Amino acid sequence: MYLDSVKKQEIFGQYGKSNTDTGSAESQVALFSYRISHLTEHMRANRKDHTTERALVKLVGKRRALLNYLKERDINRYRAIVKALGLRK
Repeated sequence: MYLDSVKKQEIFGQYGKSNTDTGSAESQVALFSYRISHLTEHMRANRKDHTTERALVKLVGKRRALLNYLKERDINRYRAIVKALGLRK
């Protein structure tokens, strides 16, 4: 499996407040970004996989919604996570 519990703990530890901080917007955006990059690689190899394409579009929308929430609430946290993950916008 591409995403095991150890990898999730590492992502949450790096972008959240602690390894068990699974609910903060920053840790969720980081997890979504990891999953998006994995699905993007899958889509490059399997262009006709429409189910994965739909899942990818939904994940991008969820990440965008969380980023919009962060932007409205705390612009400094938004800028920090965008810079840390290297996202556009």
